[in-house]
Amino acid sequence: MRIIKELLLWLLFLLVILAGLFAYYAHSPIPLERTPFEFTLKQGSSLKSAASQIGKAGGLDSQWLFVMLGRGMGKAARIKPGNYQLEHEVTPLQLLNIISKGQIAQSSLTIIEGSTFRQLRVMLDAEPTLRHDSAPLSDEEILKRIGASETVAEGLFFPDTYNYANGSSDLIVLKRSYQLMQRKLQENWKDRDANLPFDTPYQALILASIVEKETGQPSDRPMIASVFINRLRKNMRLQTDPSVIYGIGEKFDGNLRKNDLLRDSPYNTYTRSGLTPTPIALPGEAAIRAVLHPAPSKALYFVARGDGSSQFSNTLIDHNNAVNRYQLKRK
Repeated sequence: MRIIKELLLWLLFLLVILAGLFAYYAHSPIPLERTPFEFTLKQGSSLKSAASQIGKAGGLDSQWLFVMLGRGMGKAARIKPGNYQLEHEVTPLQLLNIISKGQIAQSSLTIIEGSTFRQLRVMLDAEPTLRHDSAPLSDEEILKRIGASETVAEGLFFPDTYNYANGSSDLIVLKRSYQLMQRKLQENWKDRDANLPFDTPYQALILASIVEKETGQPSDRPMIASVFINRLRKNMRLQTDPSVIYGIGEKFDGNLRKNDLLRDSPYNTYTRSGLTPTPIALPGEAAIRAVLHPAPSKALYFVARGDGSSQFSNTLIDHNNAVNRYQLKRK
């Protein structure tokens, strides 16, 4: 009996020592090869495979201790896949909490009002935290991949800031942006003013893109929308430079010439009546609201004052005077 008691005491002593060592391990910072330290856990990863993936990335020396700790904490079945980023050293216990709660690394991308879809694609391709699945695809193929029914991508993506997990597909960002534009457009369309000169939300989106490109000062949007709507009602050509520039495309050198205004194209609103075939940019919600709730006015013309704002006129005579005052004299 005496020998058994001594053995039990030694066993208890060893357990206390092991428990202390285990607690010391659980609360000691894990040495990292670099910071920020990034690693990826695959879908369906077990605790053991997660430890292996972190170890291969350079973040765990004692993988078996980490696995034992995780099993002891009851987290073996709670591992969340994703792309993780550690900004500083953490303890094994903290790391277990991170990967069991799915505290993945996130980044954000901001789509700017008035940018074109081509510019958006360039921005996506240059973003290092995204997976560039859209890069080899045509615009039409991208629309199919995100579930869009349209065949032309311009104007269909809502300008906003989008958060995403590092390593996510850029198609996920595009799909969220497309769906948000559809929702914003439909919400505003339901509450539109009566007797507007377009029959579909898409036509409103086209005009909103033109208003977005013509607006220098946000407070002018409703009046700019009013000018274009008044012109559509009178069957007057919109005569907006941004649509001509959009039609020129990548060949535009920054200087809009008289020949450009005379050269006919589907986007030349000096030679063709009505709206352009598609939007010419990605409009924000303020431009959409302005088109669906234009300012009450009889204005048919506007000219830039040179300070970002516009001068609006009801008649051609007043407009020519405004051009002389704000444009010709300034030149």
